[in-house]
Formats: sequence, structure tokens, C-alpha cells
Amino acid sequence: MGIIQSRFTQLLDDEAYYWVYSKFLDWGYFDHPPMIAVLIKIGYGTFHNELGVRLLLLLMNVFSLLIIENLLERKNVFLFYVIVLSLAVLQLSGFVAVPDTPLIFFTALFFLVYKKFLQNASWLNSFLLGAVAAALLYSKYHAVLIIFFTLLSNPKLFLRYQTWLAGLVALLLFTPHLWWQWQHNWISFRYHLFESNVNRYQPSFTLEYILGQILLAGPIAGIILLPASFLYRTKNLFERGLKFTLGGIYLFFLLSSFRGKVEGNWTSPAIIPLIVLSHAFLLEKGIPVAIWGGKWLYRLLPLTVVLVLVARIVMMVDILPVKDFRKKYHGWRHWPEQMKQITKGLPVVFTNSYQRASKYWFYTGQKTYSPNLYRERRNNFDFWPIEDSFLGKPVFVLDVYNRDSFPSKIFTPIDTVAYKFEPGWGSFAKVQFIPNQKEYHVVQNRSFTIQIAPRLSKQYYDYIMSHPNMDTRIVAGVFDKYGWIEDLKISNSLYELIQAPHEISLTPSVKAGKYYIIISILHVGTITPTHNSEKIPLDVIISGLK
Repeated sequence: MGIIQSRFTQLLDDEAYYWVYSKFLDWGYFDHPPMIAVLIKIGYGTFHNELGVRLLLLLMNVFSLLIIENLLERKNVFLFYVIVLSLAVLQLSGFVAVPDTPLIFFTALFFLVYKKFLQNASWLNSFLLGAVAAALLYSKYHAVLIIFFTLLSNPKLFLRYQTWLAGLVALLLFTPHLWWQWQHNWISFRYHLFESNVNRYQPSFTLEYILGQILLAGPIAGIILLPASFLYRTKNLFERGLKFTLGGIYLFFLLSSFRGKVEGNWTSPAIIPLIVLSHAFLLEKGIPVAIWGGKWLYRLLPLTVVLVLVARIVMMVDILPVKDFRKKYHGWRHWPEQMKQITKGLPVVFTNSYQRASKYWFYTGQKTYSPNLYRERRNNFDFWPIEDSFLGKPVFVLDVYNRDSFPSKIFTPIDTVAYKFEPGWGSFAKVQFIPNQKEYHVVQNRSFTIQIAPRLSKQYYDYIMSHPNMDTRIVAGVFDKYGWIEDLKISNSLYELIQAPHEISLTPSVKAGKYYIIISILHVGTITPTHNSEKIPLDVIISGLK
């Protein structure tokens, strides 16, 4: 069923984005480590369709279950697969090509090797533990939580040289990614630690997180499996590690919900200890004892299976008359090929939508670029060598946001898509301005100056110098930690600013507080003003205060 599902379910937005990852293999990416790119590259080399993108992830999901079964201390195979079938998330997302799938696989493998390591801390098991820890880290940064809470559950590990040997192996194997991060100014770490998921707190963030975790642990059986896993009293260090990881992950993201919205899938590694510990609890208490949920787990299973089967069908077949659902699962049939005929196979720019750009590229084969609005987050389209390959060349621009400014439109299931021909594309996300200070302290309502130096390749320099009258506008956007506040106009032209360092004068009209500035270039024909500097910290104080 998983193979059929993988082949006939359209790629989800993020899957298409990770497919583009695989076209530019590297040791790191803006959003994630490279494991997902490698897996998709291998699978897509076998089948050039949705199944190829998902092939290795589908296999990983199957092997994850086999490994988890081997983690059980006492085993009731029937009960184990009742629990597994009750977890709809394993069936409905197990085939999806996202980093959570290898994260779950390597989490299960990590605990299997950890179990063997506790039994025999040999050099081989130490090496394997370090190697699997590195694979975890290459899958998704959430791996740090699994490693941390496992160590926290057993502090005596720090007294064993084998633990340090495993850590050294993990560090050596992970060094290429750390080197990539250093070369890119630790961009992924800065994004995930300080920029991602920062919103004004709403109680709904926490309530949605709690409800979401109950549904992900079932959706129906979650009210049985979650209490069972937490009520189970661990018998050894291995089970203690599972319990610490389960509770630690849930607690960490519960606290994160006070900082911003938490995506339900972020707790996906908790599925492994959830299965193992709930299985142990139900087996220990006796399955027939209704008060512990054994009977109800069996009674609810048919309903879960039916719901999963229905969900599988409507994901593959367009029969559910719900607009948002259709857009997500069936929105890319037919019209991309129609658009390919209109655009005559020329490169395409899908403005400010890395997901649409990725899916359009997958379903048409046309190379596609997405410039990213400076008021929103960056992604890997800002770093891949795509924009520079389009510079000055004819492209078609597609947009779903600024449709009134386009001469033509096509009506599609995802939205009305406006488009136009651009004879010479020019966007400048690869042009960066570097300030002479790391932070600026300014007095409220007073002007201050920033000296910025240009950093750009010869290709961009030559192009801009050969187009001195190009219609560009440059602004310094002012942001607080929650988002954009205002734009401050920079009077210098792009032609001037790329030739030498310049001092620019700015007067922000904001209250005292902590802010940051991003410099942005808008080439009027491109629609989207881009990120053209890192965040420049700005400390605004009241006159006379320090």
C-alpha cells in the first residue's frame, strides 16, 4: 500500500523543496542537514517520479518498525502491531520525503545500539554508537535532544572512556557539516536558535500543541498510549533513557510553545519511546484489564484503520470537495504542463514562494527560481547558483500575490496564477552589504550613519556597471523580534553602492528598544525586494540614558 501511496500522491510542498536540495548536494543547507537530500538523490535516480523521491524514506519507515520491535524487552507481537497500527502518523506520513522520517529511523537505531552499548561497551559498539549519533545529527537538528536526554538519564556515562570515544567518532563524522556551517557564518544554527518560531505568545499555541500531541499519538488511541508510556516504571538504564527522552522532548516543545507556534511533527522522535514504553506497560498490567486501556486499544483499532484507509484514498484520488485539501494534495495536475507550453520551456521565476517554485520545477522540468521577500525568512534559494544563472536572461515570472500588475493569468487549483515575460531578468539577492560595526547604538528620533561595503561576484558587478540607469530602489527595513516595522529609504543608487564603501544616513522613527535592520534591493521589474544584508542589530535608547 505504501508503494501505491508513494507513487500516486502528489508531492507535498516541502517534499518538492527537498527534491531541489538533491539537485545541489552539499554538506549543509539553510534549513536542515543534508541527509534528506542524499536519500532523495538515490531514490530519484531509480524512479524519476514521486515514488523515486520517496523510495528510501518508505523503506526507512518499514525498517524503523522492525528496529523498534527489537527494542522491546518482553514482546507480544500482536500487541506491538496493534499499537503501531493505532499510530496513524506512521502510516500517513511514513512514506513522505521529509527529514522526520530518517530522524525516526536513526533514533530507533540509536537506541538499539545504545542498548547493546549498555550490555557491552566494546570498541565496536562505541564506534557504532558514535556513527549512529552522527547520522542522527545529519538527519535533523532535533537529534541533539535525543542525545542530550539519553546522557541525562545516565550521568555515569561521562565516567566511561567509551562514551568519550563514541562522542569523538560522532564529532569527526559530523565535522564536514560543522565546517560548512562555519563557512556560511553558522547560518542554520542562528536561524533555528534565534530567528525561527518567534511570535507574540497566544494561549492557543500551547493548547494546540497539547491537543496535537494527543492526536499524533493516536489519533484515537493517544488517550491510552500517552498515559501508559508515562505511567510505566522503568526497570533498567535503557528504559530510563527512553523515558527521559520521551518526557524531555514533550517538555522541551511545551516550553517552546510559549515562544511561538510549535509544529506537531517536531516531536516525531518521541514515537519510539512512546511505542516501547506503552507496550511494556500494557503487557505488564495485563492486556485484558480494561482500566489500563488494553480492551479499548483493540476496540478502537478498526476505527483507526478505517480512518487511515479513507485518508490514503483521498490523498491519492481527488474526491474530497474541500478546497484547501485539494490545493495541498491535488493542485498540481495538468496546469503545470499547460504553463510549460505557454512559457515555451524558458526558465521560470515564482516570486516569494520557494514551495511553489520547487513543485513547478518538479512537475515541468523547467529550472525555477524564487526570490525571497526581505520581510520574510530566507531559504536555500538565496544560496543556490540559480539567480546568477538567470541574470540578464529571458524568463517568465509567475506570481499569486501581485496579480493586478501582470498582463496575463491562468486559473489553477492552487490559485489564480498571474504571469508575464521578462526579457532580461535582474534580481540581486547575491549582492550583499557588510556594515563596519556589528551593532549600532543610536538615540531615539536622531539620525545615525552606517558604513556599508559591497560584496558581490564579478558577474554581478559587471552586469550592474553595464546597466547604470537600471531602475532600482534600496531601503533599510527596520524590524523588532516579531517582524517588520518600517522602511528607511536609502538615496544612493545600486550603481554607486557597489563601487566602494559608502556611508548611509538613517533616521528610524521607533521607540527605545532592541531592533535590527536588513538592507534590501528592489529592481522594479522583479516585484520582490530581496535580502541584501545580514541582520544588523540596532539598540535605540532615550536621549541621556545609557
